[in-house]
Amino acid sequence: MAKYIFVTGGVTSSLGKGIIAASLAKLLQARGLRVTIQKLDPYINVDPGTLNPYEHGECYVTEDGAETDLDLGHYERFLNIFTSQANNVTTGRIYQTVINKEREGAYLGKTVQVIPHITDEIKRRMLQLGQSKEYDIIITEIGGTVGDIESLPFIEALRQLQWELPEEDTVVLHLTLIPYLKAAKELKTKPTQHSVKMLSQEGVHPDIIVCRTEKPLSTELRRKIAQFCNVKTEAVIEAADAPTIYEVPLLMMREKLDVICMKKLNITQTKDPELTRWKEFIDKLKYPKSQVTIGLIGKYIELQDAYKSILEAFVHAGAINECKVQVVNVHSEFITEDNVAEKLANLDGLLVAPGFGHRGVEGKIIAVKYARTQNLPFFGICLGMQMSVIEMARDILGLKEAHSTEMNPNTPDPVIDLMEEQKNVTAKGGTMRLGAYDCVIKEGTLAYKIYGKTTISERHRHRWEFNNKYLSQFEAAGMVASGKNPESGLVEIVELPNHPFFIGVQYHPELKSTVENPHPLFVNFIAAAKEYTEKKNAVKNPAMQGEMI
Repeated sequence: MAKYIFVTGGVTSSLGKGIIAASLAKLLQARGLRVTIQKLDPYINVDPGTLNPYEHGECYVTEDGAETDLDLGHYERFLNIFTSQANNVTTGRIYQTVINKEREGAYLGKTVQVIPHITDEIKRRMLQLGQSKEYDIIITEIGGTVGDIESLPFIEALRQLQWELPEEDTVVLHLTLIPYLKAAKELKTKPTQHSVKMLSQEGVHPDIIVCRTEKPLSTELRRKIAQFCNVKTEAVIEAADAPTIYEVPLLMMREKLDVICMKKLNITQTKDPELTRWKEFIDKLKYPKSQVTIGLIGKYIELQDAYKSILEAFVHAGAINECKVQVVNVHSEFITEDNVAEKLANLDGLLVAPGFGHRGVEGKIIAVKYARTQNLPFFGICLGMQMSVIEMARDILGLKEAHSTEMNPNTPDPVIDLMEEQKNVTAKGGTMRLGAYDCVIKEGTLAYKIYGKTTISERHRHRWEFNNKYLSQFEAAGMVASGKNPESGLVEIVELPNHPFFIGVQYHPELKSTVENPHPLFVNFIAAAKEYTEKKNAVKNPAMQGEMI
């Protein structure tokens, strides 16, 4: 039988429940246990697929095509395993399921209520992964903050499960904040006491309290928290601010968070945590030998979570290259022909990010042209790849009004067009081309050099595609369609052989980059940026050029 760890949050949002859950999962996995994590989100959207990135950060897509919360990205990056639709459940999906059952007559005329019908469905989802017999431990992160109205049914479902399951099969971990008052020069525990009190009033009693703090917790402070929150002193865990999220598992190991959980769950026969590769990664991350500056061209740059997976993929690729990746955000709305050279002059590489809609599109096209003509390493993802196609169509093929029908439905040259199967789709939620699809790569291309094989599988999230009616014109002009879907012929990868590094992909490689398996596209892009900056420095300093030769 699987055992369950539930992670709740108090005092404030954005404390890092997802990182704590992923760090604990990593430690348990490193001890040889089979672990997965699920996220329960209290918002009424069925999934985050229709949410603006400014609202909720990026939408993370799983192998099976589920549009999910960005925390699932943390889970995959830490654990190096795939998640699925079952790993992310929202209030909207819960209510949708219950209402559909009611319409089918599944409740036999009963009055459908929050208790028991909604809470029963929440409990079913909480236990679903454990019943597959694939895992020893299921960690469930309950989104929101204790006290929020929308999270009450989830807390009630947790209370019922605590009562229904054997005592040694559940652990409740409450993440809270210990604020530091600079004027008084002391840490304050009262917000945590109130948060635990509020959770206890709902009938849920935490076994472990993890305290986010800027300053170290003294033994006296730990005892005070333990006494007034009714837990053992060793179950009060310090979660100090860390330089990177990847150091949090090591901090939690030092605090013995995994040991305390296993003791409560009565798990005894495990090995010591095997974290050699993890520690090697952190050493490379902390002590880089070089640095590159990458421009991230996007339109949601005000919120870093909008490009979370891309930024983390840069971290992974930088560590492998023993290189610090300095990401400079460039808002595509403000790029013009007049200022593009000024804005992009000091970069060693350019990534044009995914997105939807017409805002900022022309700026992205101008940025692509700069990278192409200046031999600056270029990497386009999804919309970024489409912008590179439009730029080449306009500047090389002479199709001055070439565009995507997403931005200009009446363009005379739709080099990017709506996929055939999307043309009759009217609903927005969950209707894009989603999840993992195969791609066949041409030998002798940059893509083949990067992947080292002819068949790959990558995740997608799009409605528009390269228009194959124009393929022969592009190939005649020097562009290579180096990757295609074997079934539909959809162009997945485009590249320019006469450029040091110019590649655009229709899929989202950032979604499959992990600490233990950095994505090869990002690894090679950073390597190309390193080579670019070395050559640039050699031109500035001829003595270095002789050294390089």
